[in-house]
Amino acid sequence: MGIIGWIVLGLLAGIVAKKIVPGGESLGVIMTTILGIGGAMLGGLLAWALGVGDPIDEFFDLSTWAAAIIGAVAILWVASMLAGRRRGGVLT
Repeated sequence: MGIIGWIVLGLLAGIVAKKIVPGGESLGVIMTTILGIGGAMLGGLLAWALGVGDPIDEFFDLSTWAAAIIGAVAILWVASMLAGRRRGGVLT
């Protein structure tokens, strides 16, 4: 998958993650894309470590999208928890 594929995958996975996890609505397009790309990398690494295979190889493969979205949700959830802790409360 080329760099354009990674950017598109990251943007779309980040948008889906923002809809799933509360507290990420204030992120802009660039941060959403970075979140999604990082999530795709994290999801792919975790899937590989668990022996599920190499899910981040084809753009139109369901496992690619599942790994990217799960990874982006995990990153956004952790970021929301850290931000909530910094503010002295839980994000709602």
